[in-house]
This record gives sequence, structure tokens and C-alpha cells, in this order.
Amino acid sequence: MTFTKTSQKFGQWADSRANTVFGLGFASEQQLSKFAEKFQEVKEAARLARDKSQEKIETSSNHSQESGRDTPSSTRASSVNGTDDEKASHGSPADEHLKSENDKLKTALAQSSMNVRKWETELQTLRESNARLSAALQESAASVEQWKIQFLASKEENDQLRNKIEELEAQCDEINKEKERNENLSVRLQELESELQDKELEFEDLRKRGEIVPQLMSECKSVTEKLQAAEQKNKDLEEKVRALRMDVEESKHRQGHLKTELKHFLEALDGKIEELHEFRQGLSKLGVDN
Repeated sequence: MTFTKTSQKFGQWADSRANTVFGLGFASEQQLSKFAEKFQEVKEAARLARDKSQEKIETSSNHSQESGRDTPSSTRASSVNGTDDEKASHGSPADEHLKSENDKLKTALAQSSMNVRKWETELQTLRESNARLSAALQESAASVEQWKIQFLASKEENDQLRNKIEELEAQCDEINKEKERNENLSVRLQELESELQDKELEFEDLRKRGEIVPQLMSECKSVTEKLQAAEQKNKDLEEKVRALRMDVEESKHRQGHLKTELKHFLEALDGKIEELHEFRQGLSKLGVDN
């Protein structure tokens, strides 16, 4: 028989005559080495005992053959029996030693068999756990793929929202420019109103002059013409002011409408950002679970 170390804590006991291989497991590498050394020691002792027994048998056989030529058969039988007794008395300690070592090896083999059954149970448990983990991993992989698709869809939607924000920002810039133009128009309107007041004062002054100074009748005619021209101009200015006021009101209405649109869009954007945040938390939780 032979014993071979196959790993640090495991060995194989091979019996070529019985065509059998036993696997033996040990708690530590020191125990394995000790067992291998003891196995080799017992094997060597058994070989020596076998050789000695073989030599004794051969010697006894030769001696009996030589004695048989000169002594009677009874004497030859006595010699043979004496040789057997000598052989039995000579081989008894080795047999006891071999029996003791055999018992120890049987005990170790039984313990190893129990360990093998225990390891087979643990191996089956590990295989079942591995199968469950593989199924969970496949399910997680499928979930990750689905979340990747959702993430790409959300990213595309986010890009669309970003483009919409850029468009709204451009519209806000136009609104600011329109507001600046409205402010300039308001300033121009105030200047025109101030000029109109000056014209009214001038008109009042000219009318007083026409009442007080009759000699200025000819001049009054020109003043009247100027007054008519001023009134016409005043009407034109009033029309312009009215048109400017309508433009201002329309600009204010359009600006309010754009603000309302921007507010709705920002609310929708906040909702999408919240969804993206929840989706990111889900991905983080999945990474921690994995």
C-alpha cells in the first residue's frame, strides 16, 4: 500500500491489490506529515517483519530438508513443529505491533470517513448556496440591464429638458431685451409728455398774448397755425403714446405668460430631478447589496 500527499491537509491511501483509493483529511499540515511518517515507518517495519519471516521460513525449510535425510520422520516432524513454534514466538511482537498500528489506522480511517461525510454535506450546502447566489446574480444582472435602459431613457429626457431650458433662457433674454426697450419707450413717453406740457404752456402764453395785444393779430394767425400744427403734433404724439402703451401692455402680458410657462416647466424639471435622485439611490442600494 502507498500513501500520497495531495494537498496541505489531504492525502490518498492507495491499495493496489484491492484496487481501492481512500481519501484522508486532517485538521492541520503537521498531523498529515506525522501520519505520513508513521505510515512509512509501519510500512517499513512490516516489510522487515515480512522479510525476517520469509528468511525464517526458508531457513527452517532448509534445515528440515537436511535433517530429513539423516533422522526418522518423527524427529523430522518434531523439528518442523519446533520451527513453527520458534517462528510463532519470534514473530509475535511484530504481529502485535502491526495489529496495534492497524487498529490506530482503522480508527483514523473511520474518523476520516466521518470527516469526508461531513465535508460532503458541507459541499452540498455550498453548492446549494452557490446555486441560490447564481440565481440572485442573474436576477440582479437582469435588473441592472433594465435600470440601464431606464437610465438611458431618463438621460435622453434630461437632455431634452436641458435643451428646453436653453430655449426658455433664450426667450428670457428676449424678454429682458423687450423689457429694456419698454423702459426706453417709457422714458421717451415721459419726455414727450414733458414736451407736451411745455407746448401747452407755450400755447397758453400765446393765447394770452392774443387777447391782450390786438396788434399782434397777424402774429396770432401764425401762432394759430403753429398751434394747429402743435395740436396735430400733439395728436400724433398721443397716438404714439397710445400705441406705446398698448405695446407695453402686450409686452407685460406676454412676459407674464412666459413666466407662467417657465414656472410650470421648472416644476416638471424638479419632479424629474427628484425621480433621477430616487433612481440614483436605488442604484446605490443595489451596489451595496451586491
